[in-house]
Amino acid sequence: MDTFELAELTVRQEGLNCRLSFTSAYLAVVSDLGSRLWYIDINGVGQTDLLQQFLTSDNIRVELSAVTAGGRRFEGTGYLHPNINVQAAAIRGDGELAGY
Repeated sequence: MDTFELAELTVRQEGLNCRLSFTSAYLAVVSDLGSRLWYIDINGVGQTDLLQQFLTSDNIRVELSAVTAGGRRFEGTGYLHPNINVQAAAIRGDGELAGY
């Protein structure tokens, strides 16, 4: 498993293009038996209205771009799962993670 601390994270969906504000975010990439899964955990999300929008939406699929603390860039598609109670979110990757 590889983990990367994220410095920037932008999500896009149907006209929405939002750079998230957060206190910490980590990308985890798990490779096992020829398959690769990836996830992003985001803590301290400042945009409560955005979390609420995804909580009530039927469509939680997003396109995303991320930059690590070291400057590495990743792009992919995933599903954003908000947790308003703790101002956090998780993104479950769907398919290829470009840049990995």
